Amino acid sequence: MLRKVIMADLKDEIKDNNEEKEVISRNFIEQAIDKDLAEGVYSEVVTRFPPEPNGYLHIGHAKSIILNSGLAEEYHGTFHLRFDDTNPTKEKTEYVNSIVEDVRWLGADFGGQVLFASDYFDKMYECAVMLIKKGKAFVCDLTAEEIREYRGTLTEPGKNSPYRDRSVEENLKLFEEMKEGKYPDGSKVLRAKIDMASPNINMRDPVIYRVARMSHHNTGDKWCIYPMYDFAHPIEDAIEHITHSICTLEFEDHRPLYDWVVRECEFDPAPRQIEFAKLYLTNVITGKRYIKKLVEDGVVDGWDDPRLVTISALRRRGFTPESIRRFVTLCGVSKSDSSVDYAMLEYCIREDLKLKRARISAVLDPIRLVIDNYPEGVTEELEVVNNAENEELGSRKVPFSRELVIEREDFMIEPPKKYFRMFPGNEVRLMNAYFVTCTGYETDENGNVTVVHATYDPASRGGNSPDGRKVKGTIHWVNAATAVRATVRLYENLVDEEKGKLNDDGTINFNPNSLTVCENCYIEPTVAGAKAYESFQFVRNGFFCVDVKDSTPEHLVFNRIVSLKSSFKI
Repeated sequence: MLRKVIMADLKDEIKDNNEEKEVISRNFIEQAIDKDLAEGVYSEVVTRFPPEPNGYLHIGHAKSIILNSGLAEEYHGTFHLRFDDTNPTKEKTEYVNSIVEDVRWLGADFGGQVLFASDYFDKMYECAVMLIKKGKAFVCDLTAEEIREYRGTLTEPGKNSPYRDRSVEENLKLFEEMKEGKYPDGSKVLRAKIDMASPNINMRDPVIYRVARMSHHNTGDKWCIYPMYDFAHPIEDAIEHITHSICTLEFEDHRPLYDWVVRECEFDPAPRQIEFAKLYLTNVITGKRYIKKLVEDGVVDGWDDPRLVTISALRRRGFTPESIRRFVTLCGVSKSDSSVDYAMLEYCIREDLKLKRARISAVLDPIRLVIDNYPEGVTEELEVVNNAENEELGSRKVPFSRELVIEREDFMIEPPKKYFRMFPGNEVRLMNAYFVTCTGYETDENGNVTVVHATYDPASRGGNSPDGRKVKGTIHWVNAATAVRATVRLYENLVDEEKGKLNDDGTINFNPNSLTVCENCYIEPTVAGAKAYESFQFVRNGFFCVDVKDSTPEHLVFNRIVSLKSSFKI
């Protein structure tokens, strides 16, 4: 269903051709915000993106970042970047730094202020004490396994903990001693006292604090008790005066607990939680534990390996913030989970780059082409348009001489029918240069073609013959002597499309052909001195970006962002 909606939106976008629409539709979140503002529930809009610093962000997080920051911008409100760092066992400063960089790169304006849930630990502790004093929380000695047994099932109610009726005084004393480190990890927890018969299991006296002696990346060893996410998150939102807590659908069943915490901790006005569907992409890996294993096993080159869809990986591969924002916009905001074709993300980067980048020649699998009747020792410069669809990009000078390189696939000794490229006796056009006729070839001891020989028509300069004769084949080329030698990486999906993401045993169904490395590629000198993240369109091969990690001024390394052919059908 979501794919049909996306297709319809895409057709409308193309049909409108950037013309102003008379009717602007509002998604269900915007409608809710409009209503709240009209009724005076809130006087302004404050949103947030609250990542846990336990891994790198991926394309799904991009949707949340763009949605939350976009709503703040739309309503002239404020957007917060706040880390939900309440579980120090999995959190690292490395992840914090990468997330800040990702959010900034996507263009989300968080005012330069990075916030942390751990900055509010003192206030959270005070809220817990308040709940104890109100008879709304108690210290429980049940083990984690016993708590699960007491919780009940979806069809059977739970039963009260034997420690549920401790006095307020005893609970205050025990909780204080928990904070002072008098009890071992896991021996005691603080639980909210709500309703063990609630049809919503999240409301059956949930744990809100646990004893855990862990060093925290932000607070160090100050605390040996830490709040649980479901208790901390609503308090964080309330402290920061978040008006609309936009989160994904798995938190829908947690909303009653969210509201209970805010209400019982006496925050006013209270933030409003609204849920939307996650963004799922076909044939990619987004789960942090799966990515972490790929990284630890050396299957991929870190969290930013260009085959991944972490935001840092997409940036390294050459995707632009504009393309990702467009992708998120086309996906829309839904209330039901569904998957989107990865091809749509590729469509968005093609659309973003096709008018912005110069189209240059690169030969990835080279063989030499010698034009025997071209003067030896002479190099001329041909005027070539940078982008035929965008004249504002101007033109450049491209060197041409007697010895060139062409793609190996552009020559065949015995071609099949309808093969219009180079073979003995055939005339083709060298793109933007001359008509040439193949006169012969050389091979090595194994029969592999190493050199193709040809003659050229001097009167066909620019790729047109003065006598009006036509040729069916046009091939690109690079001048051998002046070419930049580089490494080029070609990517396919990280997982096997036909077999699905995971094997029966839960392991990743890894595609062994996900990376092809082409060494000794020839690229026209336009790319000389190219910097990290700089991108180009290589004629016939796709869009490519200079790799930020492995490329050097002495030897450039290019990542293919996307091929020119799209499997995304409108």
